Amino acid sequence: MAELVPFAVPTGSDKTLLVWELSSGPTAEALQHSLFTVFSHFGLLYSVRVFQNAAVAGPGFYAVIKFYSARDAHRAQKACNQKQLFQKSPVKIRLGTQHKAVQHNALALNSSRCQELANYYFGFNGWSKRIIKLQDLSDPEEETENEDMVAPLQRQSLKFFCALEVVLPSYECRSPGVGMAEEPLDNLEEGPLSLLMKRKKTQKLAIQKAMTDAFQKLQIVVLESGKIAVAYRSCEEVTDARTEEELQDLIQVSCFSRKPCGQGEEECLSDFSFEEQEFTVPELD
Repeated sequence: MAELVPFAVPTGSDKTLLVWELSSGPTAEALQHSLFTVFSHFGLLYSVRVFQNAAVAGPGFYAVIKFYSARDAHRAQKACNQKQLFQKSPVKIRLGTQHKAVQHNALALNSSRCQELANYYFGFNGWSKRIIKLQDLSDPEEETENEDMVAPLQRQSLKFFCALEVVLPSYECRSPGVGMAEEPLDNLEEGPLSLLMKRKKTQKLAIQKAMTDAFQKLQIVVLESGKIAVAYRSCEEVTDARTEEELQDLIQVSCFSRKPCGQGEEECLSDFSFEEQEFTVPELD
């Protein structure tokens, strides 16, 4: 059965491992590094968190490890449970316990995490981004009769809009994304260098938000064989937290002349009939 891996923070209990009976000898930081080294061989990890045992449980540590893929988490649990791994005594590992009454809304990964996930499954050269528009939407204060007296630092804030697309050449897929970032300005600041640095920071943040938006429309499909494909979700299927005012600002510049994936608003995977792509887990040092 194919597994869908979205560009979202993993929340399912089937992607979470609980590891206990960790030795009290090493520090929490050393244990975290050792756990990451061992379990990253089974798949890309979202997080490794180490905690000290409660007083009633005696000295030692336990850990919570989150995978992006439930299949990877299951393989890791099966292979490492009751094994010594990096310590003299065996550790115990089990999949997280699911609480059906608790509902979690999927949170979007930030742009750095999205790129990490894309690099892992598609390869560093398997995807790219193309910036379509990067627009300065900052509004200067009301102009005075003497324009020479109106300096750039009189702007109350810097605001940039970015429209881009994430391109997956091997799958003939393009996913559009938009983002807006705003940075307040202090009118008492002196010198153009501070303004330039804030301008670059705001531009970068707008690009990052647009990339996150574009990745939210994509899902990685992992087959049992390890081969992968890509599913595209239309804009209507992706929950967007923008305010009505922001959407009004974006509406004029967020229309793309080309349809993503060359299939309009349909998924790249029609009835899950797709061309399989080879997937090789990268070697870890």
